[in-house]
Amino acid sequence: MNSALLTLADSRLPAGGHTHSGGVEQAIAAGVVHDPGSLAAFLRRRLATSGAVAAALATAACAAIGPDEGGPEGDSVIADLAALDVEADARTPSPALRAASRQQGRGLVRVGRRAWPSGAWNALPALPHHPIALGVAAAVAGLGPRDAAQAAAYLSISGPATAAQRLLAMDPLTVAAVTARLAPEIDAVADGLHGHDGPISAATDPLLDLLAEVHAARKDRFFAS
Repeated sequence: MNSALLTLADSRLPAGGHTHSGGVEQAIAAGVVHDPGSLAAFLRRRLATSGAVAAALATAACAAIGPDEGGPEGDSVIADLAALDVEADARTPSPALRAASRQQGRGLVRVGRRAWPSGAWNALPALPHHPIALGVAAAVAGLGPRDAAQAAAYLSISGPATAAQRLLAMDPLTVAAVTARLAPEIDAVADGLHGHDGPISAATDPLLDLLAEVHAARKDRFFAS
């Protein structure tokens, strides 16, 4: 496995992901997540919806840049990434989730510019959605579209899993096992994106949207989302 892929999927990458719970904080407050079994169900649900969307967007963004240290240049790439950013907006009904995605996208661009300098970063919108920034990061790090999809799918569950561990004081070994058992499903999401020219997934989950909006209105939250 390419070390760049490990870096992108590492929670220690200072891109701001540690300040977001992926909805699990409010899910815990609502009683939806309370033990390893309910956490596994929540993660699986998130992977199949927002995770699948993120994987498809990251795949398309990576393909738009290409493998050549920034790939094609010019207005066409800028237009492609701008269009994908609009697609991300359309697939994220919750304003709170849109804001969280753009916050994380900005953080990833900041660290990505230092880790993998490339003119391709300049093709991104000013505040890109996280999956779009992730796709560009994958491309400039020498990874391919499937790698971008795999990283996006993994990140859709690893952040919430870590947050749940902290909020519920769960056994780290148990949480690690829950996450590891989802590996085949993460690979299935990535493998399902055989080509990067097909339609972007529109899978949504109204529950996650509602949880995000309730969470955003709270004053006693630990996480930004």
